[in-house]
Amino acid sequence: MNKATITDVNEIETQKFPWGAIKWLCNEKIDKAAEQTLGVVYINPGQVNDMHSHPNCEELLYVISGECDHRLSDEVYPLKAGMMIRIPRNVKHNAVNTGWAPVMMLISYSSADRQTTVHED
Repeated sequence: MNKATITDVNEIETQKFPWGAIKWLCNEKIDKAAEQTLGVVYINPGQVNDMHSHPNCEELLYVISGECDHRLSDEVYPLKAGMMIRIPRNVKHNAVNTGWAPVMMLISYSSADRQTTVHED
């Protein structure tokens, strides 16, 4: 397919969680020809998302605003606006917002059919 996909973050559904929210900008549900997944996620101050992994893809996470500690297995990486982290396939990870404002991140996956496995801490 040779068509472009255009999405407007202000017009798409918000997937809400107790810790924050995600808006999906591109994936196979939005565009059947897509080969990647792209979204915007935010985590509220003091909140943490579930420990999880992606068995079928790697993830790139870019911090747009705010700050967080991102845990990959047993390592913790402090991140702030302007920083990016690559999360390899099958690596358990999560993030805790360490700031006073929501942390907003652009998330990209190497598969349009991103799969997620949630793990106990």
